[in-house]
Formats: sequence, C-alpha cells, structure tokens
Amino acid sequence: MTALNCAVLTVSDTRTAADDTSGDLLVGFIEEDGHSLIARAIVTDDIYRIRAQISQWIAAPDITVIVSTGGTGFTGRDSTPEALLPLFDKTIDGFGELFRQISYAEIGSSTIQSRAVAGIANATLIFALPGSGNAVRTGWEKILRNQLDGNFKPCNFVELLPRFRE
Repeated sequence: MTALNCAVLTVSDTRTAADDTSGDLLVGFIEEDGHSLIARAIVTDDIYRIRAQISQWIAAPDITVIVSTGGTGFTGRDSTPEALLPLFDKTIDGFGELFRQISYAEIGSSTIQSRAVAGIANATLIFALPGSGNAVRTGWEKILRNQLDGNFKPCNFVELLPRFRE
C-alpha cells in the first residue's frame, strides 16, 4: 500500500481539540491504514475560514489528501460545500452519490440531508464528510479506505495522483 500524506479538518462552531470525536476517528483511520497525518485543524463553520485553511493545504506540496468532517448539512451555518466547490479543479460527483447510497441503507431517507462532496484541486484530493461519527466511519470504511489504497482494483485514486498534475 502507498502511504499518503493527509490533513484532517473539523468544521464546527462548538468542537475543540478535547472533544473532536469525528476528527479523532478520522485520524485513527488514517494512521491505522498506514497513511501519515501531516496536519489537523478545527475551524468555525465560516465559508472564508474553511477556504483559507483548505487553500493553505492545497498549496502545501506535502499534502495529497484532505478529509473534512462537519458543515455539510442544511441548518444554520453549514457551509462546507459552498466553501469547497469553488476551490475544486474537478469535482468527484460519484463520491457524494455513493456516500448517500450507502448511507440510505443505514439511515434511510435522512441521507438526503447530507451534502457530502469531493473534488481535486492542485493534485490534492479533498473529501467532505458529515460531522457525525457514524458518517465518518461510513465514508472511510466503505469508500475512502479502498480509494486511497493503491492495491484496490479495478481502480483507485492513488494510481491517478501523478496524472492529476498533467
């Protein structure tokens, strides 16, 4: 397996390093699967703070994957998709579609309220998951684990990373 350099962003108006359980879960999955955690941050649910942090990581040459958790719903200040979509060079439409399909089996029609998105910017993979631990687990175990594993066939994102720069 190819180890990837990852960053984790928690988007929340209430979470701190002491109680960021979804961020902790993501870090655990990243490390358990042999990837490296390069950076981690918590930002409030503000479009410009989210964009600023993600943009900094997109520009960092040592980060190849960014996974965020939180801010993907419809309530209040949820704004992660609005923050990320303008940054993407290409969207990965199938990520949100597949996440909602898998989630439907777990939570039924409530999955329609998830706005999980993904894309590529400056050869960096970016995935935005909902903020619940169950959503993080579903996204990682059922989608990201395989797609971030260079041995997963018939295809995965690892084998495409060099071509993102072309």
